[in-house]
Amino acid sequence: MSWTFLIIAGLLEVVGVIGIKQVAKKNNWPNNLLMIAAFIISFQLLLQALETIPLSTGYAVWTGIGTVGGAIVGMLFYKEPRNPKRILFIAGIICCIISLKLIDS
Repeated sequence: MSWTFLIIAGLLEVVGVIGIKQVAKKNNWPNNLLMIAAFIISFQLLLQALETIPLSTGYAVWTGIGTVGGAIVGMLFYKEPRNPKRILFIAGIICCIISLKLIDS
């Protein structure tokens, strides 16, 4: 169950990052609420996951999901660059996240 919490926490970190972008575009209550709520729930789930997952593994996976998710959202919705090297390095992060899960099992 801890891994499920960790994955959801990482995905909510991505939602929080989307919230940051939305606040930067238009600073209003809905955008601020999205950002703050997503980060609070993400941190709470991360805290629960870290009760059984080692800190180094949990934090690396959480930030990795956030980094990859933020990069993918940026490329798909905010017209950020999509060059082969960037995609290769994103794939490398994904491989590292999967590897950390496999060695922790």
